[in-house]
Amino acid sequence: MSNQLRTSPLKRIRFAPVALLAGIFAAVLLSLSLTGTLSGFAASITNSSNTAASGTLIMQEQNANASVTCLSTDGGSVSTNAATCSTINKFGGSTTMTPGNTVNTPITIKNTGTAAASTFTLTPGAACTQSANGTSNGTATDLCAKMNLVVTSGSTTVFSGTLASFKGGAAITLPTAPAAGASVPFNFAVTLDSSAGNTYQGLAASVPMTWTFTA
Repeated sequence: MSNQLRTSPLKRIRFAPVALLAGIFAAVLLSLSLTGTLSGFAASITNSSNTAASGTLIMQEQNANASVTCLSTDGGSVSTNAATCSTINKFGGSTTMTPGNTVNTPITIKNTGTAAASTFTLTPGAACTQSANGTSNGTATDLCAKMNLVVTSGSTTVFSGTLASFKGGAAITLPTAPAAGASVPFNFAVTLDSSAGNTYQGLAASVPMTWTFTA
């Protein structure tokens, strides 16, 4: 047989390790390229704090010297957020008014929550109620029409009329919806009409009202 067609055993022995090493090296390169170890630039951002939370809308009412404070959460919790405040009398609570006499009652409504109010309203009750004041009572039945009310907030007049007209359950939109932590002052001036005669003695008039924030 010709020497040209025969490969010596020595050459085959030398070739085998070289081929094996080349194959291993190629496999390592392929593995590194797949894992990115040999890739170029890399950049990343991890957002580790992604949260959303609700604020609170809490109303506070105080009298002029802040000796009395009512909160909308006094009714139980922020879940109900509605309370009755009977300790701040917006009509002054006087039982000795005479014709032409005016009683002023300043108060403050504050948003003590963390969310701004988008609307702020004052809603009078459905009716003005007349009752007896003491044991000596006049015979008039329309005291509500003889009691005049002016509600102001700063230089803005919110309502002006009789207690008979300050009722009906229609909400009055107030000029300023307070941001969180902001206060809005109000003054209630009640006057017994100067035309009231003896038949209006010993009588009282009252109208409930509701303040409301929405957000």
